[in-house]
Amino acid sequence: MDQTVQGRKEPSGSREPNRESNKTPRGHGEATGRAGQTENGLAAGRANSDTPKRSGGRWKLLAVLAVCATPMLASYLAYYVIKPAGRTNYGDLIDPRRYPVPALGSTTLDGVPASLDNFKGKWLMLQVDSGDCAAACQKKLLEMRQLRLMQGKDMDRIERVWLITDSKPLETTVMRQYDGTQMLRVSADKVQSWLPVDAGTTPKDHIYMIDPLGNLMMRFPKDADPGRVKKDLTKLLKASAIG
Repeated sequence: MDQTVQGRKEPSGSREPNRESNKTPRGHGEATGRAGQTENGLAAGRANSDTPKRSGGRWKLLAVLAVCATPMLASYLAYYVIKPAGRTNYGDLIDPRRYPVPALGSTTLDGVPASLDNFKGKWLMLQVDSGDCAAACQKKLLEMRQLRLMQGKDMDRIERVWLITDSKPLETTVMRQYDGTQMLRVSADKVQSWLPVDAGTTPKDHIYMIDPLGNLMMRFPKDADPGRVKKDLTKLLKASAIG
């Protein structure tokens, strides 16, 4: 009995696993490879097709920015670079590169720090004088107020600024009469070293213009003719696409 059991042989096929069952059919592997290559090709194609789209978007953005900046650049060139022989100005043009607006350390009448940069985007008519504001000072304040009003629908493009070069208190009547004028206290020395003047004059004798970009660009003479100043202002506002 024992010999019979020991001598019994198992079928030869039951000892070894079926090698054929672990093999991937050749045709299936080739199909999978081709599918992977196709997907990779499609992804690369999509990436390549996105590149010109992104480039095109950047060019469109640059084109829009160029269109928006053109009027401002044209205005700048018209007044600071191109100087036609037939053009006449009553006020003296100033090269803003020679007289950049410095840090004046200016404050409001209440002592709150305030800068001329606060008024960027507007044309500034600027005058300089002491706090006692004698007759000549009040005459300039009146002229600036009237010149602004004479610009009609464009008057809101202009701000009036009075730089007060000392700590003297202002007369209440002056403050009320010229309400709307931006009144800032500054150091007299800083103003003196910044603003250019005609021979034999001081900054107190002039009215200055600052453009909406913050550039000092024009000075009117002492005892200026308001009618001729008005013409200059009108030409500036008409020619400018900024402010």
